[in-house]
Amino acid sequence: MSSFSDLPSLIPFHLNFFSYKQLQNAESHFGSLKAALQANRSDWQNAKIVGDKQVDGLFDESLEKRIDETLEWGQGAQQDLVAIGSDEFPDMLKGIADPPILLAVRGSVSLLSDPQLAIVGSRHASRQGINTAKDFANFLSDQGLGIVSGLALGIDTAAHEGGLLGIGKTIAVVATGLDRIYPASNKALAHRIVEQGAMISEFPLGTKPLTYHFPKRNRIISGLSVGTLVIEAAVKSGSLITAKTALEQGREVFAVPGSINNPQAKGCHQLIKQGAKLVESGQDVLEELVSVLGGDWPVHEAREGSSANGEEIGKTEKQSVSKNGILRFIEYDPIGLDELLVLSKMPVYEIQSQLTMLELSGEIEAMSAGRWRRIK
Repeated sequence: MSSFSDLPSLIPFHLNFFSYKQLQNAESHFGSLKAALQANRSDWQNAKIVGDKQVDGLFDESLEKRIDETLEWGQGAQQDLVAIGSDEFPDMLKGIADPPILLAVRGSVSLLSDPQLAIVGSRHASRQGINTAKDFANFLSDQGLGIVSGLALGIDTAAHEGGLLGIGKTIAVVATGLDRIYPASNKALAHRIVEQGAMISEFPLGTKPLTYHFPKRNRIISGLSVGTLVIEAAVKSGSLITAKTALEQGREVFAVPGSINNPQAKGCHQLIKQGAKLVESGQDVLEELVSVLGGDWPVHEAREGSSANGEEIGKTEKQSVSKNGILRFIEYDPIGLDELLVLSKMPVYEIQSQLTMLELSGEIEAMSAGRWRRIK
């Protein structure tokens, strides 16, 4: 792969979304990447390596300017371009069937070669799911594993935050160019990740968050990692695509079970039925990975605020009532009035009033023995 380490030769193909296989075919057909770039349009059309749109891109008059802009970006502070033929390109990712040909990196390049665990899940996660993801990530990061996720809202955000609390830190794999932050609400988190971990993308600068880029991004999340942990995912979700890709890449897949009444747990249950390892704690994950990481993998004591058993962290933090009021504390598992009183710190009459309104709006339903559960 050393022939793919020359950035000026590689970037034109990166800017035109060449896959690794297409890059190999171009080198094989023309003799080298430099020779391929010197070939004329008819040579490319006759070669039938890529479609007309990609061929047009190689001869676009703006290409030289974009190459210079990309190279200049790679010279910025905490900004790097890592070619697939370079020594800095992570071996785990290099070993998948369709690795990216170039990675743009903001933050620590060396972190990419450390052992990683992917944690993914629903953008619409429950409060319990958020706490679980952050807790698992914190514990496993404390054990030296980097936490990889996709910077989305919900489980991804919690995984990154938990990863930053430990020594393993976190990597955000994004589906846009690195000159953009998506979603914009995670701008502050992205800044922290760049300062302490890394953000990476295979997409050229300026790339927008197009829907079809996200499944492509997911293979990098799983490809960087020794295993993928799914926490809350619907049956049809990007998280299950990531898990499927992980299996195809020969990586471990773990899933946290949830309530049978929670639609966001059904994807995890499906994975478990299909052979994913059911885990209830970070320690469960670590024990399964010992053979992959090596028998001498150091196990560190969990720091204060980190938990090995999946319990909620930060219990001393003051609870606050969100704009949704009491609904914030109601999940898919039934909850009683006494527990709502403790969690919300609200008067009984206010809780009962809100419960009535939530029942009327169809967001919760009353159960037996004075309990309620979320239904949407």
